[in-house]
Amino acid sequence: MNILYVYAHPEPRSFNGALKDTAMVTLGKLGHTVKVSNLYAVRWKAVLDTQDFRMRQDPYQFNPALEQIHGIQTGSLSPDILEEIERVAWADLIIFQFPLWWSSMPAILKGWFDRVFVQGFVVHLEKGQVYERGLLKGKKAMVVVTTGATREMYSPGGVHGDIRNHLSLITHNIFEFVGMTPLPSFIVFGAADMTRDEGSLQLNRYRAVLEKL
Repeated sequence: MNILYVYAHPEPRSFNGALKDTAMVTLGKLGHTVKVSNLYAVRWKAVLDTQDFRMRQDPYQFNPALEQIHGIQTGSLSPDILEEIERVAWADLIIFQFPLWWSSMPAILKGWFDRVFVQGFVVHLEKGQVYERGLLKGKKAMVVVTTGATREMYSPGGVHGDIRNHLSLITHNIFEFVGMTPLPSFIVFGAADMTRDEGSLQLNRYRAVLEKL
């Protein structure tokens, strides 16, 4: 299976780094072909702006959606976007790994979605190509996330609310919107306060999940 691993954490020696390393070893041993988009390592540009479009359809008024469709049709998007689009097109499964910040994804990953999931490639609103007709239909996607707060705080009755409601903005409003099938999210609660033994247990749990893909 072709797997794109989109990783968004600034510290390679963190527990998130250990999760990513575990995934690379495990998926490699299973015979999968893996490509990694390490967003902090490549200093990914997170802001969608006019610089993303090398050949504008309308040089006077900036309409991102129209320019994205034109950029796909003409192949004139910026090289970093085109490279990621090629990786998404190649992948059977995309795994997104990140720490939960302010109950959402880090800005650098949001910027990846803003710039890479362009209209004309993942959806086409005017043609109704969304959800069941989304242009990435047939691909699967998975969230791997760590939290600083405890499981209880992110439970349905917890102070932060059910974490799955927060993640649904990704699994439903992004993954399903573009036609992808979301796999169950892998969540590690209270990562910052784990002991080394607890961390090892979570890495083993992640390894077992990956082996069942």
